[in-house]
Amino acid sequence: MTTGVIYSRANAGRPKKRRSSRSVARRFFTHPGGLIPGIIILVVLVATYSAPLIQMHDPAHIDYDLVNAMPSWQHILGGDAVGRDLWSRLVWGGQEAFLGALIVMVVGIGIGVPAGLLGGYFGGLPDSGLSWISDALMSVPGMIVLLIVAGGTNGNMLILMAVMGVFMAPGYYRLTRAATMAVRNEPYVDAAKVSGVSHSRIVGSHILRVIAAPIIIQTSLTAGVALGMQAGLQFIGIGDTLKPSWGGMMSDGMKSILTNPWLMVPPAIVLGLVIASFAIMGSTLGQITGTRSEKVRRLTKADRRGIRARATVSAGLPAPEQDVAVRVRGLKVSYALADRESEVLHGVDFEVRTSKVLGIVGESGSGKSQSVFALLDLLPGNAIAQAEGIWIDGANVQPLSHARRRALLGRDIAYIPQEPISNLDPMFTIGHQLIEPMRAVLKMGKRGSREYAISLLRRVGITDPERVMKLYPHEVSGGMAQRVLIAGALAGRPKLLVADEPTTALDVTVQAEVLELLRELQAEEGMALIIVTHNFGVVADICDDVTVMKDGRVIEAGPVRDIFRAPADPYTRELIAACLDDSESRRELDEHAERRTLEGAPA
Repeated sequence: MTTGVIYSRANAGRPKKRRSSRSVARRFFTHPGGLIPGIIILVVLVATYSAPLIQMHDPAHIDYDLVNAMPSWQHILGGDAVGRDLWSRLVWGGQEAFLGALIVMVVGIGIGVPAGLLGGYFGGLPDSGLSWISDALMSVPGMIVLLIVAGGTNGNMLILMAVMGVFMAPGYYRLTRAATMAVRNEPYVDAAKVSGVSHSRIVGSHILRVIAAPIIIQTSLTAGVALGMQAGLQFIGIGDTLKPSWGGMMSDGMKSILTNPWLMVPPAIVLGLVIASFAIMGSTLGQITGTRSEKVRRLTKADRRGIRARATVSAGLPAPEQDVAVRVRGLKVSYALADRESEVLHGVDFEVRTSKVLGIVGESGSGKSQSVFALLDLLPGNAIAQAEGIWIDGANVQPLSHARRRALLGRDIAYIPQEPISNLDPMFTIGHQLIEPMRAVLKMGKRGSREYAISLLRRVGITDPERVMKLYPHEVSGGMAQRVLIAGALAGRPKLLVADEPTTALDVTVQAEVLELLRELQAEEGMALIIVTHNFGVVADICDDVTVMKDGRVIEAGPVRDIFRAPADPYTRELIAACLDDSESRRELDEHAERRTLEGAPA
């Protein structure tokens, strides 16, 4: 049978993998944005700190025959306006430039990072006080302070760079504080606290690893800013004018811009290249640490044309029987990576009949969610879904465009996600989030959609819907939030309802209530229902049929009663046994296994 293809560009994604420092370094130095700027900075650094070996001439020696001289074999960059060798001054000038940038980075990190860790980790009074100091520093005009300090220190550039580092500290503080606050309440941090691990050890072992990447990126950008600021101060005459410096060379060149513009070129090119290199390195680091560990390949227009062309081939396949709400045949899902395609679903088949409930069950990573995302056309942008056929309410949806597939959502197909609280926007009330899709999808008026939303909330068991409509997500419980999502899914009176782990985040009592509610609503509306779960107990409670998945394949499928009584595959038996401890079904399974063992057959 000819294989059709579906392509989706929705925003759903897979969890990011943690990257080791070795992996990040390898990717950085093989990336053009890391390798080329790194080579430039390395060459300039080596030239600068090898100045005594490659200077050729004394940078302070004045030779009147060298005044405004053009490049020659003896003086490869020529001479300046007073007769000094440009090459020697250029390589010696880099030493103070890099030393000043280093001071800025050390001071900024030394003040900002510990303060950010303290405020972000402990919060409360330390956070309030440090944030106030950070805001105050950011409100002070730094250049004016630098000029005042320059006057009081006779232009000591090292002190000026230390002061500049203080003004760069708020940037490090805010970055560190935000990154620390993002992870301080993670379960693994709480587990470390419960285990008796000290705060300092938690910060050193867990939090520093998280903030290391953004701090490195910030430091790369700070280095470029420090070099530019230092050169600017030297350009206006601050610092020791007798010592060679890039800013001082540019200042000398500006004085002779009309008579000898060449004097501006060497320091401007070197300074510009170094600053740009630091900026590009920071941007590249941000790109590498902010993306998946495996590069994805963007599908080109040619890819998409081929996908659409192959998708139309399956349009003539025979439709399923009238009582089949959904049928999927030969579903394969792969992800386009940089140099290959990684297949995660391998020919999955399932179907659900009208007014019936199908349970798709399997362990995490079995491919059950990928299967329903392909059905809903909600796969990530680099995903390619191939299938022998996908029928929804008797119609083959494979030839449809992404926009037409999307038009089915909310009307013909509805979706209930897991983690109910996180799927509600904390910025808007419950009522707003129910009414908005009704007006957009169902084209209802404001008053009508409000009344309809209240009736739906009442229908899903919320006794005071008018009050709940005014609440924000954080003001309702997990069970109530799940009921709100169910109400929203029912708004378009769909023919198919897909519930992805709808009870995972709920306690046992609320789980039973939600499952009973789903079963009642499904029976009342006569719609097909697909439950995605890892719990065979949920399957036993609500489903008519079950499809068992493992490693992207269907292991076993059939009526729930038959699967429970005589599971054919050992994996199915393991799933059932895991959720039915000490029950009658569990004992029957154990007795069955014992009999098969005595008969010489594998259990």
